[in-house]
Amino acid sequence: MRFSFWPGAGLPFDDFLDAARHADASGWDGVYVADHFMPNGGAGPVLEAGATVAALAALVPRVRVGTLVLGNTYRHPAVVANMAATIDRISGGRLVLGVGAGWQVNEHEQYGIPLPPVRERLDRFEEAVQVLRGLLTRDRFSFDGAHYQLVDATCEPKPVQSPLPILIGGGGEKRTLRIVARHADEWNTWGTPETVEHKTAVLERHCAEAGRDPSTIARSAQAVVYLDAEPPGESRFPVIAGDAERLVETLQRYEAAGLDEFIVPGFFLEPGDGTRRWMDTFREKVATRV
Repeated sequence: MRFSFWPGAGLPFDDFLDAARHADASGWDGVYVADHFMPNGGAGPVLEAGATVAALAALVPRVRVGTLVLGNTYRHPAVVANMAATIDRISGGRLVLGVGAGWQVNEHEQYGIPLPPVRERLDRFEEAVQVLRGLLTRDRFSFDGAHYQLVDATCEPKPVQSPLPILIGGGGEKRTLRIVARHADEWNTWGTPETVEHKTAVLERHCAEAGRDPSTIARSAQAVVYLDAEPPGESRFPVIAGDAERLVETLQRYEAAGLDEFIVPGFFLEPGDGTRRWMDTFREKVATRV
């Protein structure tokens, strides 16, 4: 199983880059960037995802770099396709293009960006994924959807990777996982091993309905990790916690549920030396044993 790191986008860029470079140098497999313009429900500094992942592509030489995930409501898929192709070129073929339907209310309200009802949002998103795929793989691409229309459109230069992996983030069982089954190269969700096991079974049913081999979809998940510590209180995120033995057992359950990659959020770590020490301890005591 691969292990990747997800620094908090609220960090100053120098601290974000320091964590990414340490992941690259110390054997981690990937680094991810969240896509928001402000904290959920509040105000504060947040690095813009497109610029940040492009910088990582240029400055961090080995690991996969990815977005987790770009919000479709405020990023037109034709613009995203061109951005992604360029970043994949900058990275030498290491980009994971993570996309999602969009959800965070306050950034839409503050910027006056419409946030459609869930059904329309998912309709738009499914069309957007098809637009991304078409532009990234075909010389010319036309699309006549309810929400997006392209006529003989080009996206050049093409990415290094063929195909460039499109990751879809989300765990909605009726629509999102059906979109994953139809269109994704990779799927990501928040969750404990039990959540991943359950949603994997749902995804496989959607794959059967779509006539797709579920093994062709890579799978990743994340939860907040407390190593040699217990959570300080209630968390709105899924949590795994305990000593190294307990975490190894938990991660083996993820692997048994079909997970290919576990992503460690670094949002709550002390930047700089504190983050580097925690990353090294986790790799030595836990990741290398899974």
